[in-house]
Amino acid sequence: MTFPGRRLVGSSKDGAECTAQETYMSSILTNNSAMVALSTLRNINTSLAQTQNEISTGLRVSSAADNAAVWSIAQTMRSDADGFGAISESLALGNSTVAVARQAAESITDLLSDIKSQVIAAQESGNDKTKIQTEISALREQVTSIVNAAQFQGINLLKGSEAISVLSSLDRNGNGDVSASRITVNRNDLSQTQQTAGTTAVTAGDLMTGTRTGSSFAGDATTPTALVAFTDGGVEEGATYTITLNGTGTGSATGGTQSFTYVATGNDTELTVSSQLKSQIDTYIADNSLSNLSTSQNATTGELTISLGGGSGANDLTVDFEEHVGGVLAGGLAALADMDVTTASGAQTALTDIEALIDTAIDAAASFGSVQGRIETQANFVSGLTDWLNSGVGALVDANMEAASARLQSLQVQQQLGVQSLSIANQAPQTILSLFR
Repeated sequence: MTFPGRRLVGSSKDGAECTAQETYMSSILTNNSAMVALSTLRNINTSLAQTQNEISTGLRVSSAADNAAVWSIAQTMRSDADGFGAISESLALGNSTVAVARQAAESITDLLSDIKSQVIAAQESGNDKTKIQTEISALREQVTSIVNAAQFQGINLLKGSEAISVLSSLDRNGNGDVSASRITVNRNDLSQTQQTAGTTAVTAGDLMTGTRTGSSFAGDATTPTALVAFTDGGVEEGATYTITLNGTGTGSATGGTQSFTYVATGNDTELTVSSQLKSQIDTYIADNSLSNLSTSQNATTGELTISLGGGSGANDLTVDFEEHVGGVLAGGLAALADMDVTTASGAQTALTDIEALIDTAIDAAASFGSVQGRIETQANFVSGLTDWLNSGVGALVDANMEAASARLQSLQVQQQLGVQSLSIANQAPQTILSLFR
């Protein structure tokens, strides 16, 4: 027995329209209509669950299963955003540290200006220099108090010489490798500490090598030289280098001794140490018009050459040098510690010194101000970059709530229709019962 089906329209070989009755078998074991309706309803329910998940989480991609590529990119960007959040904190701490130092340097500049007024007053012979000195001493103690108090989280940029660094950025290259960028903040020592050479001896050659003790030469037709080299890696804070010249080549008929000492900072290099010692020797040569004595330097290694010109007859020179550690660097305001205006000569010296001290304090304040401005600029950039990263992550994974809402309404209607269609399809086999009545 057959049941009416759909009417099919086609064409015969001679082009005439023809019709046929499509027939199909009804079965109580296989319900094709129900299977189609069930498959459709299953797909609708899956889409509906996904849409409801988007609405409840606010995310279009909430796990790697949703979209592995987009999820991995978003996770990397989230990690960078979290990292820049930590960098913002580092910059905030660095900014506060530098701001304290800058404010202290500015206050010290003002105090030094007050001291300058007192020093100028001391130039007048009729003024009571003892009382002026008392006022200077009080102001000097105030400077010391400010220097000691100018610290933030234990970091004092007005004492010592070693620079600090502030984490400023994380740089990612095309290969995904990450490196850290930092802003270097140099200390500006405004203490009144007097320089003290180190006394702890080290093994000969640890800091300096070359021509050593007892290297004596007399002027003749040639140009005798002594070489002083500085050991690679031998520079450290407090390392003390002393070169001693002895003999008539120093400008003394009786063979006087002249020593030149430099205490290194933690930021110095071999070339820096060499340049500082060469500068001291050259200044001595110039001040004493010693045309027969000269120095030269290797601009790469810092090796220092001390030469005694030939043809000088009885001139002779012994070059000696010593190496020690444990030295104390001179503070930037060391000249303030022993400033004494109670005498006319002392008042004159103080007038010269105070100008240099004010310049030192101004340079320190300007240096801190420049670095603080750079830190603030970087902090603003990092803050904006973090916002851009978060916005980029949102564009990748956030759900479009307007579209999700419209899709939810549509899917709910489709779900109702799918349930109705499945119900109708499930009722079809029941019509077979009428055939057996």
